[in-house]
Amino acid sequence: MGEHGSAPARALLFANGDLHDGPAVRRALQEGASALIIAADGGARLALACGLTPHLVVGDMDSLSEDELANLRARGTIIQRVAAEKDETDLELALLAAAERGATWVRVLGAAGGRLDQTLANVLLLTLDALAGRDVRLVAGPQTLWLIGPGDHALDGVPGDTISLIPLGGDARGVRTEGLRYPLRGETLRFGPARGVSNVITATGARVALDEGTLVVAHTPGRA
Repeated sequence: MGEHGSAPARALLFANGDLHDGPAVRRALQEGASALIIAADGGARLALACGLTPHLVVGDMDSLSEDELANLRARGTIIQRVAAEKDETDLELALLAAAERGATWVRVLGAAGGRLDQTLANVLLLTLDALAGRDVRLVAGPQTLWLIGPGDHALDGVPGDTISLIPLGGDARGVRTEGLRYPLRGETLRFGPARGVSNVITATGARVALDEGTLVVAHTPGRA
């Protein structure tokens, strides 16, 4: 795997869903131009469609033909085949592989597909212990989604962009925002109600802080 064999800083992961091409996807591809490329099984097709050869493909390989696997091997791709009967999804294995290889910046493409259960499961994978302290984001079309915990965080985006703040796994307490149309001043966002959906950035340098809990942050350029 050449230069990528020694703890790369960045990794692009391709799941076996739909690419959903768009500005956020193109930005991730540009920022990850020299990143470690990891595909979750059939996600290798998405990588190849984007002009990228995976350095590693991991999964049970039920979505790739033997001809496709042979083509990948000929390109220098490492194939890590696991048993079909496993507790982890292929994307989970790919995320763990990125963490094991030292990636601290990870962008996941193809994580949103035609199955709601898989899409939800892919979002929840961001809570993996192995990803703690790493900048891991799901990217689809114009949208970027990531998790934040207690502390103060900058929000990507410019005035007019849409930001959603959604509690995950319980209430988020002591939520404070700067530069958003609908401010929060030390309030609690309850797990379940959709109060934090579709806020709008009104000033450069928007931020959110919280004392307890976890928030899903979804950024959409412009009005969603």
